Amino acid sequence: MRVAIVAELYPRASDPVLGVWAHRQALAARDAGADVRVLVLHRPLPPLAAVKRLDLGALRTASSQPRRVELDGIEVTYVPYVSPPRPWSYGAWGAWAAPALKRALRELHARFPFELVHAHYAVPAGDAVRRALPGAPLVVSVHGGDVLATIERSPYARRTVARSFEHAKLVLANSAGTAVRCRAAGATADKVEVVHLGTDLPPLPAASAVPDASAAPGALASAPASRPPTLATVGHLVARKRHADVLHALARLVPDHPALRWEIVGDGPERPALEQLARQLGVAERVGFRGQLPPAQARERAQSADLFVLPSVDEAFGVAYVEAMAGGVPAIGCAGEDGPQEIAALGGGLLTVPPRDPAALAALIDRLLRDDAERAALGAAARATVEARFTWPGCGAATVAAYRRALAR
Repeated sequence: MRVAIVAELYPRASDPVLGVWAHRQALAARDAGADVRVLVLHRPLPPLAAVKRLDLGALRTASSQPRRVELDGIEVTYVPYVSPPRPWSYGAWGAWAAPALKRALRELHARFPFELVHAHYAVPAGDAVRRALPGAPLVVSVHGGDVLATIERSPYARRTVARSFEHAKLVLANSAGTAVRCRAAGATADKVEVVHLGTDLPPLPAASAVPDASAAPGALASAPASRPPTLATVGHLVARKRHADVLHALARLVPDHPALRWEIVGDGPERPALEQLARQLGVAERVGFRGQLPPAQARERAQSADLFVLPSVDEAFGVAYVEAMAGGVPAIGCAGEDGPQEIAALGGGLLTVPPRDPAALAALIDRLLRDDAERAALGAAARATVEARFTWPGCGAATVAAYRRALAR
């Protein structure tokens, strides 16, 4: 089976972390038996904010992407196109990208006669494929932004998402909650399926092989007492991730946990404000802003903590939770969010707190830090949940099975 994957968010020379989950799903599909090539919709333009401040470095970075590369044995072609700035035109980016994508798809098909196109996101990728190659069988993966944000931008954007769903043979949602939103946004019930993204399962530390005698049955041994208790978060520094809530919770926890630290992996526009807030709350020396790290290093940071904490909102899935849980680290997310709610429902190891509630978050962290047995049992359950539900081989098999069903339709 030959598949052309079309994505907007995908690793680039300037940002090797961007959309890495889409690349990992492509690798998983290849390992499950599909022959895949990738086309990336690439705007060789810096963000509007960089243009306004005349950031020539950002302009050079955006325009320096090689057109064709090989990533982990997969051929990836970057398809440049131009469009107006994001804030008021994002719903129409598929129309702007379609002419360039049409040429790229025809060129690819001449040497790689693909049978199916898999687009990540209904807009712009799904819409661009619909316009560029309307006769090709199309599968659209929805990761949340399409049905949480894009459809709210304008009536035009809402119609564009609906048309992508109408054109697709199948719509793959990353959670059951996302699937419900897809149906509400125009996808017919018979088209929508859930395919979870995954993670790698690292070897367990030697100490984890022998449960602590005082721990709950099946629990992993707790971390060495010599290491200070540590919270970890992996996520872009944007408002919806609610990093500020963790800072406020940390300030509440310090009197009873004077050695507690918080490691943050990620970068983004909220970083200056978060650093300032950490100083105002008197916890700056306890917070490590590690910036964006390569995926393997980010997972290592998350998996070496005592607790993974990400009280974000508008969370359609959340690969970061399952990456931490794979290492036997309990995770904390927000109640009512599609991703954390589904992960928690499918097994143990992830607990939820009310959104935007630093006091509740601090209370749960305090309880878990005081109870080694509960924390170890949750860690063991977290690992088991990922092993059963959220691995890349499982994702690859489910993705290829969906391809076959799409072609049968």
